[in-house]
Amino acid sequence: MKKPLSQQDIQSYNFTLWKILIGAIAFFALFIVLIGYEVFGPLPSFRDIEHPKSNQASEIVTDDGRVLGTYFVQNRSNVTYPEISNNVLNALIATEDIRFKEHSGIDFKRTFTIFFYNIIGKKQGGSTITQQLAFNLFSEELRQRNFFKRVLQKFKEWVIAVKLERNYTKEEIIVMYLNTVDFGNQAYGIKSAARVYFNTTPDKLSVAQAATLVGILKGITRYSPTRNPDRALARRNTIMGLMVRAELLTKQELQVEQGKPLALVFSAATVNDGIAPYFRAVLKNDVRRIFEERSITKPDGTPYDLDRDGLKIITTINYDMQVYAEEAQKEYMRTLQMSFIKSWKGRNPFKGKEMQIEQGVRRSDRYKSLQLEGKSDEEIKADFDTPTKLTIFTWKGNIDTLMKPIDSVKYYKMLLRNAMMAMDPQTGFVKAWVGGINYEHFKYDQVKMGTRQVGSTAKPFTYSVAVENGYSPCFTVLNEPVTIEVPGSAPWTPRSSGTVPGYLTLQKGLALSQNYIAAYLMKQVGPTAVATLAKKMGISSDVPAYPSIALGSFDASVYDMVGAYSVFANKGIYTKPTYILRIEDKNGVVLHREKPIPVPAMNEEVAYVMTRMLRGVVTNGTGWRLTKYGIKTPIGGKTGTTQNNSDGWFMGISPQLVAGVWTGCEDRAFHFTSTAQGDGATTALPIFAGFMKRVYADPKLKISKADFEPPKNGVSITYDCNQYQQQEQKTELDEKLGF
Repeated sequence: MKKPLSQQDIQSYNFTLWKILIGAIAFFALFIVLIGYEVFGPLPSFRDIEHPKSNQASEIVTDDGRVLGTYFVQNRSNVTYPEISNNVLNALIATEDIRFKEHSGIDFKRTFTIFFYNIIGKKQGGSTITQQLAFNLFSEELRQRNFFKRVLQKFKEWVIAVKLERNYTKEEIIVMYLNTVDFGNQAYGIKSAARVYFNTTPDKLSVAQAATLVGILKGITRYSPTRNPDRALARRNTIMGLMVRAELLTKQELQVEQGKPLALVFSAATVNDGIAPYFRAVLKNDVRRIFEERSITKPDGTPYDLDRDGLKIITTINYDMQVYAEEAQKEYMRTLQMSFIKSWKGRNPFKGKEMQIEQGVRRSDRYKSLQLEGKSDEEIKADFDTPTKLTIFTWKGNIDTLMKPIDSVKYYKMLLRNAMMAMDPQTGFVKAWVGGINYEHFKYDQVKMGTRQVGSTAKPFTYSVAVENGYSPCFTVLNEPVTIEVPGSAPWTPRSSGTVPGYLTLQKGLALSQNYIAAYLMKQVGPTAVATLAKKMGISSDVPAYPSIALGSFDASVYDMVGAYSVFANKGIYTKPTYILRIEDKNGVVLHREKPIPVPAMNEEVAYVMTRMLRGVVTNGTGWRLTKYGIKTPIGGKTGTTQNNSDGWFMGISPQLVAGVWTGCEDRAFHFTSTAQGDGATTALPIFAGFMKRVYADPKLKISKADFEPPKNGVSITYDCNQYQQQEQKTELDEKLGF
């Protein structure tokens, strides 16, 4: 029989229990203090808290403030509290931390409740939003798997959470949290998530959209709207139910919202995807070059990293115009590619082109990787002749197929490429940039990096020099072969196809792109004057002072040609095409600005007369098809087609927009079989037309349909041919009468 406890024993046991409890509390308090003093490892300083070491994406911003794309290791972009919809805040609080506005970093009531649930087998998370922020933002390591290390890590989070609550407002804490969490699909932070999943901004997220994004946080794969849409939808509706329970959403609103589909507008955050990938690639290299040349560095002297330092690059690109340019390309190139393949039906396009095919093989990534593996030439040849699973580009999308790699080289040799750029001639601001047909497969930019023979688009340079030297567009020339003596070389006599016999005015000669008329003018003004003008108009590639430049025998980029044609539309003033307005750091401090510098290139009268002549190309010449596509506004233009139809060009000008389009194969040896199918009017003009049609149909862009303004002081050069004829007749009469 047990002896009952005496009163003295009870007091002794109570005293011992109290000593253990007080000792445990004291030990715990000392333990927390020691953590705070970094005895068990370093804690982030307030500087670290205010400037966390996180990879923040740099943003490329369009002229209307929309994000064109990002450079990133982690696609992270930050926002401020006013930029976040209440729907996001409510969904997050209802789901993750209902007492967020009441606790001081650690919700002890919830912690002990969760502890009880975990004991009985109902595992739940007990971290507050502040604690999750501490873990997400400041932990150098991932969640520790070792129990004791994880316990220490948890207490460190507590200390950091308390520090956060003491030094930041609730608004600042929840913003820091939403800026750091991972939403999957390379979307870090609510701003990136809103853009990637719904193509919107955080302030415009609806209840359903906000609940979808918050739902991802419980499992970026399990509740991914792209990978597991059914689970994501169920999780979204659960979160909206929690919002009702927290009185942050009404039952009526729930009934409306839960019936909605996910309605994703998904845009993967990758370098290849999204609009303007070629422009973004060129821009990145340019920003790096600018920083290096101007010694622009971070305050600590280290170089900026575009993938990590959260810069903002404000560009001149117009988001809508960029979309319209890409749509116009895709719409027409599908049709043109079919026409190109059909033109070779019954013929072998590779006959006699073994050298070009071999060159294509050696330039391929497959060849280079096989070389690095130490394969011999025989082994590499055998590999290229062995059917392999390949993913190839088509205008209907990527296709997985079984194909010999050598056949894929031939396939790509017969694939038409295309590039286009548009700019405002008055400001020099580039508005659209399409550097190729598919950045994933073909990364070479054909707007600025690549150059091609320009053909007849160079003729206006010669005509401009002639007009400047007193020739009227109405001056008449016999359209016959012309031979020009070249010092130290053989005489030059150009060939011509589609020659219109008889006498033609210069206006008609340009409109119908007659080679003999251009050669006649070259003989009168000389190649040096034409080459000099071309350089003044911004052609940066070599323009040799040789007579054949009258017909465009030199190579130039789309970028340079658009800049040159802007001189005609901008009253003789050349403004270098500009696409960077300014570069800011993540705090909004301006690191670099660019301002176009106008440079006179030709007389204003000459420029205006050239706009009339270029308009004649569209109304009565090779550019007439613009009207067929519904473009009936005052637009000037010039087609260009090089030898063997290897390159097709169209340059178009209006008072507010100048654009250039080039089309051709990667290798000039591959081309259309006839000029009727491969001239610039067929291969390039329709894309310009598709672009302008979309631009004019968008009233937000405010692109005027007005004609070019004549010089305020009038025009002394006669360009009205009726008036010119009357003047000529009067002169002849005066001579006969002896005046």
